[in-house]
Amino acid sequence: MSFYITTSIPYVNARPHLGHALEFVQADTLARHRRQRGQDVRFLTGTDENALKNVRAAEAEGVLTAELVARNSAWFAALREPLELSFDDFIRTSVDPRHRDGVERLWRACAASGDLYERSYEGLYCVGCEQFLQPAELIAGRCPEHLVAPEPVAERNWFFRLSRYGDRLAELIDSGTLRIEPGPRRNEVRAQIAAGLEDVSISRSAERAGGWGIPVPGDPSQVIYVWWDALCNYVTALDYASDNPAYERWWAGSEARVHVIGKGITRFHALYWPALLLSAGVPLPTDLFVHDYLTIDGQKISKTLGNTVDPSDLVRRFGVDAVRWWLLREPPRVGDADFTIGRLWQRHDTELSNELGNLVNRTVGLVHRYRSGRAPRAYAQTSLDAARQGVDAAVDAALDDFDFRRALDGIWAIVTEGNRYVEATRPWELAKAGLDEDADIVLAALVRACRDVARHLAPFLPSASARLREQLGGEGTDVPLARALFPRLAELPVGS
Repeated sequence: MSFYITTSIPYVNARPHLGHALEFVQADTLARHRRQRGQDVRFLTGTDENALKNVRAAEAEGVLTAELVARNSAWFAALREPLELSFDDFIRTSVDPRHRDGVERLWRACAASGDLYERSYEGLYCVGCEQFLQPAELIAGRCPEHLVAPEPVAERNWFFRLSRYGDRLAELIDSGTLRIEPGPRRNEVRAQIAAGLEDVSISRSAERAGGWGIPVPGDPSQVIYVWWDALCNYVTALDYASDNPAYERWWAGSEARVHVIGKGITRFHALYWPALLLSAGVPLPTDLFVHDYLTIDGQKISKTLGNTVDPSDLVRRFGVDAVRWWLLREPPRVGDADFTIGRLWQRHDTELSNELGNLVNRTVGLVHRYRSGRAPRAYAQTSLDAARQGVDAAVDAALDDFDFRRALDGIWAIVTEGNRYVEATRPWELAKAGLDEDADIVLAALVRACRDVARHLAPFLPSASARLREQLGGEGTDVPLARALFPRLAELPVGS
């Protein structure tokens, strides 16, 4: 089975923040999990560069737009190492030749379907959202997302007949052909369809865009609307324009085409993108996973609002395990998650240091003290073995629902039972009493459980899983001496 997974591609008007890291780490975990299960996986991310907000950011800095997007895109690509991301491809929409050719091909396909037309338009445009807003959508005259007043714009644009596709989109969503998770986001999309879909503007004047963007085929006075442009990246990165076998393998012929996105851009991915594909005669994505926001003091983390947290700096200070663990363990499947350093510390120190670290260190220490570092091969069914049963299936089911918390709960049941089992069986007392067979059964069960946890954690905490596997040794090999696998963050020097 082939599994194609993408993140949304962020604007590059500023450096990446922790909200971007959330999406990258979630998508990475899903990609690693599918690879672990033996599936063929392609994981795509990249940067959205043909945006008016990028032009404005470059003007504010006094640099060329191409210079700004190249520099800022490099910051996003550089998250690969600190966050331990495993993406297979990184697309830059302003310079990748695959992209422009593919966007133009999709535009012409929609034009051939009779779904594109020109008309004059006046409206309120939010540069932060890169979309027109209705007056009813504003709060005190401001965009509810970016808290700034939109700009009045009057110009002649190209439009897409989104209104043609409401009934078809409803059928696809209701049947699960286009699966949107979680349910509340799916319900929001259905409500938007039920309220009636209007045609949407899909171009901007080249003059207002500062000449930045992909020209409309046959109309150089207009550039293609950044959202139309950006959404196309999911297939242009597969070289859709040249009938590359990659497109057939990972899109047209793939069993799963999954987009991981934030809730603020659900409309574009659940309505505009599938309608565009229907018009062009291209297969639709199979799944949209919509995550909620990270906040600070209840406000969305946002470049526009200026309350950003640098994920690379967090990793430098606290390590990748702590950052990935918080991003996967703390945010609920539905609802925003408020970030603080204290919550990061608590998650890491309570669960990784105290619970998992304690279990592994005690297990390894006991094997060295009483069995000279060689894990016993004795076996009898124990409560700890019972806790290990069904975890693979539970993790599969949880991640198929895009529920990272529930997946980790399933794994953590082994850790919880392992710590309880040590106290209940007290293998040191068995060994001291000469009950070697009983002690071997307990120690062997503990080593099996810890090795299982290491295997399960590989998609979530790649380097921690590798350290655990190294610490626990393989079947029939010596177990290395215990070391602190998860040093407590609360013991780090202030300012580290």
